[in-house]
Amino acid sequence: MDTQSRNAVFYIKRTIGCLILLCLSAVFLFSAYSKLISIEPFEWTFIDIGAPGITSAAILARVFIGQEALIGLFLLFHIYLKSVTYPATIGMLALLTLYLVILIARQGNTGNCGCFGEWIYMSPMQAIWKNLIMIAATGLLMIIYPIKPYKGQEWIAACIGMAALVLPMVLNPLNVDNQPKKVNRPIEMHLLYTGEKQPYVDLRKGKHIVAFMSLTCPHCKKAAYFLQIIKRKHRDIPIFMVLSGQPSQKKAFFDETHAEGVPYLLTDDRAAFGELAGDYVPAIYWINNSQVERESNYYQLDPVAMKQWLNN
Repeated sequence: MDTQSRNAVFYIKRTIGCLILLCLSAVFLFSAYSKLISIEPFEWTFIDIGAPGITSAAILARVFIGQEALIGLFLLFHIYLKSVTYPATIGMLALLTLYLVILIARQGNTGNCGCFGEWIYMSPMQAIWKNLIMIAATGLLMIIYPIKPYKGQEWIAACIGMAALVLPMVLNPLNVDNQPKKVNRPIEMHLLYTGEKQPYVDLRKGKHIVAFMSLTCPHCKKAAYFLQIIKRKHRDIPIFMVLSGQPSQKKAFFDETHAEGVPYLLTDDRAAFGELAGDYVPAIYWINNSQVERESNYYQLDPVAMKQWLNN
């Protein structure tokens, strides 16, 4: 091959490599941005893999998002590509793929994996294929686009590293209002025991966390998804769901939330449901002997706080 042909091949490789690298960078940056905008479901992922409470999960979620942004920016600015960024890219994608495999084994290939937050719906298997393609693309870049380190990039790397650590905390600060509202009012739980369909546990006695939800409410689906994570990780927490809707809507609800393992009642008594739930759903009440002692929304469901309340 003559010099002109070698140069042509070189520039073709460089052009293809640059385009692939920009695409990878864009995916990582968009993934970080989309998770940060609607961060609660991603925080719950860390509860699922072992974080003890919602605060620690929230911190870990923001650190992880920062790492995604870090890789995206390192790719964009060609920072230590061959020695650091390419291996880190493959490592993160492999770790995410392993989590998705575990997710499929546990819950099946249904629901949104959350790879792009709520912006792009993607099943776990679709996300696995996406990750495998990105791993293959990164491996190809290691061959055709091994850009050498350039002068001064250590300062750019330091600035990007600090920004990736700090900006997720600044752009989406930790929610300090994560404590359920303290109340003290009676609730007519006996209304659930007047028809043919009744809860198989007695919610009128003892302490229970009862969530009133509609099968078609998107916020209720978020609450149910988080409740099933808490129930699976902390089986001693007495959680119960009272659902309103048509039986034909139940499958879609559980396919998305994976909450069929949480004790529930699908009631057809809309009057009783409305009186118990109140004006808005999801309505999540911490009930002690038919007295509501706490009211919370779905991002105030902290397993640590729940256990403290149960043990008091």
